[in-house]
Amino acid sequence: MDDGDVPSNGDHGTAEGEAVIVRAPTEARNSGTYDIDLLPALGILREVNAEDTTVPRAVGAVLPELARAVELGVAALESGAAVHYFGAGTSGRIATQDAAELPPTYGVPPEWVIAHHAGGNEAVQRAVEGVEDDWETGRADAAEVVPGSLVIGLAASGRTPYVGGALEAARERSARTVLISANPDAPLADAADVHVGMATGAEVIAGSTRMKAGTAQKLALNSFSTAVMVRMGRTYSNLMVGVDATNGKLRGRVVTILVQATGLGEEECARALTAAGGDTRTALVSLLAEVDADSAAQALNGAQGRVRTALTSLGIPGQEPSG
Repeated sequence: MDDGDVPSNGDHGTAEGEAVIVRAPTEARNSGTYDIDLLPALGILREVNAEDTTVPRAVGAVLPELARAVELGVAALESGAAVHYFGAGTSGRIATQDAAELPPTYGVPPEWVIAHHAGGNEAVQRAVEGVEDDWETGRADAAEVVPGSLVIGLAASGRTPYVGGALEAARERSARTVLISANPDAPLADAADVHVGMATGAEVIAGSTRMKAGTAQKLALNSFSTAVMVRMGRTYSNLMVGVDATNGKLRGRVVTILVQATGLGEEECARALTAAGGDTRTALVSLLAEVDADSAAQALNGAQGRVRTALTSLGIPGQEPSG
């Protein structure tokens, strides 16, 4: 293989012991950190921190592409399909973390966003070398993808064969595809409907993509999933209203959310939460629209769970976006 390209179709693997030279910005040598091994601890940290400050700008430059990915994610979930993440190494661990945090944060089913890590659960805890180079494993792991799904591949270099195989299989299954990489010229870009290619440049330590590239992928993926959850109505204003009161601690948190959202007292909010059977959104709609819990639940059911849409249906003005 040359210039870090993914092998051509029919030759997607690498022979045991074969060297793969990756020509990607993340593999370049950073001219600003040549002296890093001569510095005291504070000097090392300053050089790392200086490089880290460039990451948000790299993410900000690709927000239009990330917004397109968000709309694809919303469309997938609204159709009853799912969002699938595929990654290896650091990319896979970031994907696994993001997917795992969504159900408790937004009260969504775990089937909404599913992470696939090259090498399985073992590779999440401990590095398993070589699994990222298997194109066919990526294809096999994408076997559960159904039409209408969104598949997001994460690869710092933009050429990981495991991710390439997953994207290829996803397109064959009529799923939409997104690639999130730290390489604007990623070889796998043509395999995706949207490429979010962040120019994070050379790492502090050459090729250590758990650093800036990993940080950029985490920022991008957290932003993606947060925006999808907001667009799916899992928040009201900037409050988490998908969290239901399943224990004492959560009940206290939900009461606080209801107080913040309505400006009413804790006792009134607690009573509404009890009447709603612990369902945060039902209690919120009940309080804001001044209706009983059953009417609030019916309005939410007709609004696919979106609080503002339910409030509009109950005659509460000012719920539509301005502009």
